[in-house]
Amino acid sequence: MATLNPHVSVDCVIFGFDSNKLKVLLIEREKIANNELSGHKLKLPGNLILDNEELDDSAYRTLKELTGLDNIFLKQFEVFGSPNRLSPIEDLIWLKTSSNIAVDRVVTIAYYSLIKLQDSNLTDKTIWHPVDNVPELVFDHNTIVKKALEALQREIRTEPLCFELLPKKFTIRQMQNLYEAILGENLDNRNFRKKIMPLKFLIPLEEKERGVSHKPAQLYKFDRKLYARHRKEISGFNL
Repeated sequence: MATLNPHVSVDCVIFGFDSNKLKVLLIEREKIANNELSGHKLKLPGNLILDNEELDDSAYRTLKELTGLDNIFLKQFEVFGSPNRLSPIEDLIWLKTSSNIAVDRVVTIAYYSLIKLQDSNLTDKTIWHPVDNVPELVFDHNTIVKKALEALQREIRTEPLCFELLPKKFTIRQMQNLYEAILGENLDNRNFRKKIMPLKFLIPLEEKERGVSHKPAQLYKFDRKLYARHRKEISGFNL
């Protein structure tokens, strides 16, 4: 039977988008019997790896076990190995008690993931929290969230990552709202449309929004096969 490695872990920053807000998935730190540690402090989905598994496999396993999520976009973006990353002492006590392992120093490999909120199947311990107002988390998890967002902000300018967060059918306004939420800045409407509309993998549908109080907007979809065919022609979104 495989055992946990006490020195290496994976942590996952899961981003979702809802109501013009970029959100991150957090998990309630479990309460420990006969222990004075508070149980409401939040953390990222993460765990120690098994001795016999690859890092990516460990990240997917951890996500599945802690959130119920499966078959989602996942990318490794950084390693965190500071000798002091397991402070404060209360958090270290929680880790030792909950894992039943004598842990003193852990290097974590961090991943970020992008999911559609409507597709998520989460547990009662999870919470979607606005990424621009994350509370105090365990260990160095606030730093990990910050670095994950910085990685996403860089890569969304060159890769079609926004379509991992948008619904299958979306408007240009929804797409712009998502970019603004991730980049943390307002984008010029006319300039955004000018750059987006020529993209050959952005397919207009013979449908419009329904149930909205304003004039219904045109719906679009992302064609992954067309993107793969034309990606060499794309130097970046440069939004």
